[in-house]
Amino acid sequence: MLRLDRIIADASQRNWVDRYAPEGLQPYMKLSRLDRPIGTWLLLLPCFWSIALAAPMGEGPDITLFILFAIGALVMRGAGCTLNDIADRNFDGQVERTKKRPIPSGQVTLFQAIFWLGVQCLIGLLILIQFNVFAILLGVASLALVAIYPFAKRFTYWPQFFLGLAFNYGALLGWAAVQGSLGIAPVVMYFGGIAWTLGYDTIYAHQDKEDDILIGVKSTALKFGETTKYWLMGFYAVTITALLVAGTIIDLTALFYLLMIGAGLHLVWQIRTLEIDDGDRCLLLFKSNRNFGLIVLAAIILGKFSLPL
Repeated sequence: MLRLDRIIADASQRNWVDRYAPEGLQPYMKLSRLDRPIGTWLLLLPCFWSIALAAPMGEGPDITLFILFAIGALVMRGAGCTLNDIADRNFDGQVERTKKRPIPSGQVTLFQAIFWLGVQCLIGLLILIQFNVFAILLGVASLALVAIYPFAKRFTYWPQFFLGLAFNYGALLGWAAVQGSLGIAPVVMYFGGIAWTLGYDTIYAHQDKEDDILIGVKSTALKFGETTKYWLMGFYAVTITALLVAGTIIDLTALFYLLMIGAGLHLVWQIRTLEIDDGDRCLLLFKSNRNFGLIVLAAIILGKFSLPL
C-alpha cells in the first residue's frame, strides 16, 4: 500500500523543499520537481557516462563539463517537468498521487507555469552556449524530443520509449561537448540508455496503472502487466550489452568490466525483488537506478586506467 504522505503530496512531506525553501518559491520548485531529485540524477548520469567515456585514456573526466551538465540537467529536467504538468493539468487533478501538484491545486496559474518554463529554458540555453558549435546544434535538436514526451501517453502504450529518447540524449551531447563530433561508442551507449529507461520507468509506471486506466492514458506498465519481469530482463540485457560494447569500442581496461559485473547484479536484484502491485517497492526500485548509474560511471572512469601490477 502506498504511504499516505506520498499519496497526499506526490512526494514525502519531509523533503527539503517543504522544510527549508521560502514558501513563495515552493510551488515553482515543485513544478521543477526539486523536491524529488531522482529524476535529475537519471537525466544527468548518461551525460556523465559520455563525458567520462570521451576522456583520453589515463585521464579523468573534465570536471568543468560535469558542473555545466549538472546545472543544465537540473534546469532542463525542471523545464521538462513543468511542460509535463502544463500538458497534464487536466489529468493530474483526477489522480490521487498528482492532484496536489501546483497547477491542479491552484498554487500556480497556467500563465505563471509558462513563465517559469521560459525562465528555466533560458538558463538551459545559457549553459548550452558554453559548448562547441556542434554540441550546441545537437542540444537544440533535443528540444523536439522534450516537447513530444508529455503527449506520448495519449497515443501510444510506449511513452517510456519517448522518455528514453529524451532522458538519455546526454549520452550523445556529453561526448559532443568533449570531442566536437559523434562516434559509434556514444550512439551505442544512447541505445543502451533508452533500454534502461524503458526498464526503470516501467517499474515507476506500475504505481499509477489503476488511475491511468480510469483517465485513459497509456504506459508500458499497462501493456506488459504480469509479463513485466520478462520485458525487464530484455531491456536490462540490452542496457548491459550496449554499455559493454561501448566500453570495448573505447578499449577500456579490465577495471571497467569488473565494476560492470556489479552493475549487472544490481539490475538482476531489481527484477528479482519487483512486486508490480506494491507501490512502495516500485518506487524504491525506481530510485535505486541512481546507484546503478553511479556504478556504471565509476566503471567508466576507472576503466580509463590500468590495474596496478
